[in-house]
Amino acid sequence: MTLQTRTLGTASPLDVSALGLGCMGMSEFYGTPDEAGGIATIHRALDLGVTFLDTADMYGPFTNERLVGKAIAESGQGRDGVVLATKFGNERGEDGSFLGVNGRPDYVRAACDASLQRLGVDHVDLYYQHRVDKTVPIEETVGAMKELVEAGKVRHLGLSEAGAETIRRAHAVHPITALQTEYSLFTRDLEAVILPVLRELGIGLVPYSPLGRGILTGAITRGSLSEDDSRNSRFPRLHGDALDANLALVERVREIADEKGCTPGQLALAWVLAQGDDVAPIPGTKRVAYLEENLGAADVELTADDLARIAEAVPADAVVGERYGDMSSIDA
Repeated sequence: MTLQTRTLGTASPLDVSALGLGCMGMSEFYGTPDEAGGIATIHRALDLGVTFLDTADMYGPFTNERLVGKAIAESGQGRDGVVLATKFGNERGEDGSFLGVNGRPDYVRAACDASLQRLGVDHVDLYYQHRVDKTVPIEETVGAMKELVEAGKVRHLGLSEAGAETIRRAHAVHPITALQTEYSLFTRDLEAVILPVLRELGIGLVPYSPLGRGILTGAITRGSLSEDDSRNSRFPRLHGDALDANLALVERVREIADEKGCTPGQLALAWVLAQGDDVAPIPGTKRVAYLEENLGAADVELTADDLARIAEAVPADAVVGERYGDMSSIDA
């Protein structure tokens, strides 16, 4: 496999590996946490040229940052070989309770200090507001984030699931390097408005869930998810009649993948990579085998005809069901 680098942002550019690694599932949400497997996966990723690691304070909560920090400290790459991204804003208690979205400046500062301590580092390369706090002007939140850059605690700023107007207002306070949002063959909402704004302003795109929360790998079927997997309850696309309809779309992806000599997941990731050199997806996994499969997408070459055929096989409006059961935290 050949893993190239890509540059996120123009006003505040950040070089990252074309494919990053989402670390959330190592600690929570997608079945049983696996610290040892997660650390082994991070080490293998670094060995294979992945430099871009993504975590957040809410994952665990708090345990994923510790896991990622431990993995970095124990790796042969060291801190300088990693582009480390984390997030604040989805506030949780130590018991796991969700306390709400918090973008208050005092919380921004405290959350950053806590993340640095858990990660065991003196700076974060990319610091995201995880969700937009609609009760706090974005200028105040990003103003506090800007102070973190000036203090040397953060190198670059990002937003997650922010709407177009919020992005513009935030970028006017301090250059935003990247927007992290859900984007895949199954989730293409941002193409109409948000993606053009990102390109107008010179902001990179970091798609999370680029495999449609696993459905695009072809591995999810009725009853295949464990009882402790949050995908059993949070995502309407993975249940009932919606799941059946969406699995039919996955079969179309599989047919094209078979012809290209790759897996459905690799084809889906290659499609995301083909959307622009300012796009760096972060597929998540806690297993070395799945990591290696995902990275194989970097060697899948898609022609213009391939992309047209994929678009015809999976039209943007063909996916059944909302991407979240509760969309209230998404900034429109």
